[in-house]
Amino acid sequence: MSHKRSGLLPGLIVGVLSALVSAALLGAAVLFQTRLPAAVIAFGNGHPLSLASSLVVALIVALAMGAVRPRSILLIPVAALYAGGAMAAGQIAGSSIMIGSTLRTPPAERGPADLSDITLDNFSAGLPYAPALYRDPLSVSWAAWLYIAVAALAALLLLTLRVARVRRAQRAQAAEAEAESSEPEYRAPFEPAQAPTPKPTTDLFTPRNQTKD
Repeated sequence: MSHKRSGLLPGLIVGVLSALVSAALLGAAVLFQTRLPAAVIAFGNGHPLSLASSLVVALIVALAMGAVRPRSILLIPVAALYAGGAMAAGQIAGSSIMIGSTLRTPPAERGPADLSDITLDNFSAGLPYAPALYRDPLSVSWAAWLYIAVAALAALLLLTLRVARVRRAQRAQAAEAEAESSEPEYRAPFEPAQAPTPKPTTDLFTPRNQTKD
C-alpha cells in the first residue's frame, strides 16, 4: 500500500541531486565572495558567513529529501553525509577555481572573479592546493571542519523531525482506517439483527396437514 512506502530510494536520489546543487552553489559563493562588501566578509573573521552557508546547504538537502515524505530512518544519517559532503565539495571546488585563476593570471591583470574564471584549467591548476583546507593540522583547519559538522548536524536534525512527523501522520491514518473498518454495521431503528427465516411456499404437490374431526 502507498502509505507503507519508506521513501528510501526516492530520498537517496533526491538527496544526491540536492547535494550536487548545494555544492555548486557553495562553490560559486566561495569564488565570488570577493564581490561582497568587505565589511560582510571581514565580520567575525568570516565565520558567521560560512556558518550561514552551512545552514543553507543543510536546509536545501533536508527539504529536498523531506519532500518525498520519507519513513525510513536510514535516510537520516545519509542526509548528514550528503550535507557534509556537499559542504566539503563546494569549498574545494570554489577554492580550486579561485586558486587556479590566481596562479594562471599575472598579478597586474587580476580582478574580481567572474564567470570566465570557471574553467577546467583553473580547477585543475588549483585542485592540488585546495584540499589543504582539511589536510592541515586541526589547529589551522578547525574552521573548515566546523562548517562541515554544522551542515551535517543541521541536516540530520531537520530530517529527523520530518521523518518523525511523517511516521506519526501515517500511524494516525492507519489507526483511523482500522477504526473505521471495525465499526459495527448500521441498522435502522427496530430493524432485527437477523432477518427472519422465510417460510416455504406451498404448491399442489405439497402434502397438507389434515385436521381430525
